[in-house]
Amino acid sequence: MAIECMITTRRSTQSMAQPPSLKTEHKQDDQKPLVFDASVLRYQTEIPKQFIWPDEEKPCANTPELQVPLIDLGGFLSGNKKAATKASTIVGEACQKHGFFLVVNHGVDNQLIADAHRYMGDFFGLPLSEKQRAQRLLGEHCGYASSFTGRFSSKLPWKETLSFRYSADKRSSSIVQDYLCSKMGEEFKEFGRVYQDYSEAMSTLSIGIMELLGLSLGVDRAHFKEFFEDNDSIMRLNYYPPCQKPDQTLGTGPHCDPTSLTILHQDQVGGLEVFVDDKWHSISPNLNAFVVNIGDTFMALSNGRYKSCLHRAVVNSQTPRKSLAFFLCPRDDKVVKPPNGLVDDTSCPRIYPDFTWPMLLEFTQKHYRADMKTLQVFSNWLQQKIS
Repeated sequence: MAIECMITTRRSTQSMAQPPSLKTEHKQDDQKPLVFDASVLRYQTEIPKQFIWPDEEKPCANTPELQVPLIDLGGFLSGNKKAATKASTIVGEACQKHGFFLVVNHGVDNQLIADAHRYMGDFFGLPLSEKQRAQRLLGEHCGYASSFTGRFSSKLPWKETLSFRYSADKRSSSIVQDYLCSKMGEEFKEFGRVYQDYSEAMSTLSIGIMELLGLSLGVDRAHFKEFFEDNDSIMRLNYYPPCQKPDQTLGTGPHCDPTSLTILHQDQVGGLEVFVDDKWHSISPNLNAFVVNIGDTFMALSNGRYKSCLHRAVVNSQTPRKSLAFFLCPRDDKVVKPPNGLVDDTSCPRIYPDFTWPMLLEFTQKHYRADMKTLQVFSNWLQQKIS
């Protein structure tokens, strides 16, 4: 679910003065560039070596299920104080432990969710040449990507993605639709409208969850709501085609999301796994619920009280898997720093320096492969640049 998300869970701490470069992972076979065409590769009994992960990172058999708390947002969203107190307590406990929880009675129209899944299936069912009309360019985070073959040459994820920017600014009320039509043509106008509406629904839901997080942290309920109400976020469609060697690869490698909050809707196939108590656990699909998790940026906003947890996606040999991921991000000029109530010079000193979301995004795009250490490595890098 990350912006770029392929790592090793046992990565050693590297030099903090200069972040580890991505250049060594850009090397490609000059004679035979690798192309991830799902319509072909899904049937191959031997997969390209670039998609084979190290033994210690390969999927585990019989992964136990994670008991993720289920939060009923109905009472909270309707203003019921008792329901709000109960929900904030459950959310706070989950965020201190692993940062994952489910929400139901969220107010998002079921038909809109169904349409978003249907159009996603239609898009990824197109021939590769058609999807490449929206090709993601090197160094950018929006567009179509068939795996990350243009960026990395090892531990590639077995997936395709389509990512686009969403802005809550009223002057950008059709930004999603305009982008998709500009890339794919006017015949994708309805396609774009569905994802414009879906992104707006996710933004609204995100703001409600931010109020809940504020309550759970004991700060002003409006603090995080106001911080994110003019958000500039990322919407991503994920498609994981079948793989004839699912025990050798990963759909998405282990990572923590560098963004603030992720709201994910899975189809019924399953494949999301979270690393808790030193082992991998699965999160079973629930069509009535969204999976919500804390990202690195909100971990910084909470001064480390809430956790950004390691997670990944696995694939299977029979059925494609789809998921819709909305990554909440603050507006570009907002300074990421915790509210005063979460900082105390003696008992709760500042853990991370001030930064803006574009600074962290650029770091993950140009300098560092997003992983479980991203925020700390980024913070050390920033502090050394400042000093």
